Amino acid sequence: MPGVRNRGEMIRQFIIENVDSHPNDIVTLTSENFNISRQAVNAHLKKLISQKSITTDGKTRNISYKLHPLIEDTIIFKINGLEEDRVWRDDVKPKLAPLPDNIIDIWNYGFTEMLNNAIDHSQGSHVIINIKKYPSFSEIVITDNGVGIFRRIQKLLNLHDERHAVLELSKGKLTTDPDHHTGEGIFFSSRMFDEYAILSGGVYFSHEYNKPEDWIMESKSPTEGTTVFMKLSNTSSRKSKTIFDEYAGGNDYGFDKTVVPVSLAGYGNESLVSRSQAKRLLARIDRFKIVIFDFENVDQIGQAFADEVFRVFKNQHPDIQIYFVKASRSVEDMIIRALRSGD
Repeated sequence: MPGVRNRGEMIRQFIIENVDSHPNDIVTLTSENFNISRQAVNAHLKKLISQKSITTDGKTRNISYKLHPLIEDTIIFKINGLEEDRVWRDDVKPKLAPLPDNIIDIWNYGFTEMLNNAIDHSQGSHVIINIKKYPSFSEIVITDNGVGIFRRIQKLLNLHDERHAVLELSKGKLTTDPDHHTGEGIFFSSRMFDEYAILSGGVYFSHEYNKPEDWIMESKSPTEGTTVFMKLSNTSSRKSKTIFDEYAGGNDYGFDKTVVPVSLAGYGNESLVSRSQAKRLLARIDRFKIVIFDFENVDQIGQAFADEVFRVFKNQHPDIQIYFVKASRSVEDMIIRALRSGD
């Protein structure tokens, strides 16, 4: 009996861990993985439903499954006079607990940084906080009714387009209030969580852990204010200190290194060929000691673009270490050409 019970627990744990990404074919996936019948999988699903671990949507052939949150709560606060550390301590942490210390540390950092952004920068009147804790992961969504983060950055930095704000956020050290903020909160939060996203205006910004590139897409239905989404496994071994150390250029633990997704310098599928695009990519890069240009999803670049980044800028800033990764053969050839012309 213990062996049967343990196998049953393994099957149900597998369902819990995979149903979120396989809502419509979790029966087939589980059946094939454990070499058991669909009827046996359905028996485990029924048990999980009775335990309120998962729920169903639809009927018969159109049925789909999804996780049922262990805890779900939505709280609305007036921004005026709000203190992010008090909200974390009194309203959020108790709902997430118990969780390992490293997970609590990440949630503490990310939640308080994002709520503080809404308090200090949104110019809104209210903020809505939605908390969901599932058996295998937790999610928090913070929504304010302010001017919108991308629109605010665009206006204050005199950028041509809201999408430029995403490129600047992805570099790090971006703040519209340097006397009170370092500009590190969004950068590090986006790299601590399994999934991190910002929806504001007509732009959606997303970053996933272990995927160095950030990506954006335009929303068909522009929204007011700003919504920040954060998701993290309840059993992750990740530590906030590890993320901080990853972007420290030396032993002083300063924020000296950045990874820049080159694809964000253009719009949609446009080619990166001009010096103006390169200058957009290079804005504020001189604040770092180590810069890594990530050419993921960039098939080719023009001579002027490569020359501006890898010869002109490099010659003007000899103390900055510049590297590139994930370059296609044609991109690498153009970079090498620019580097050789600078010798």
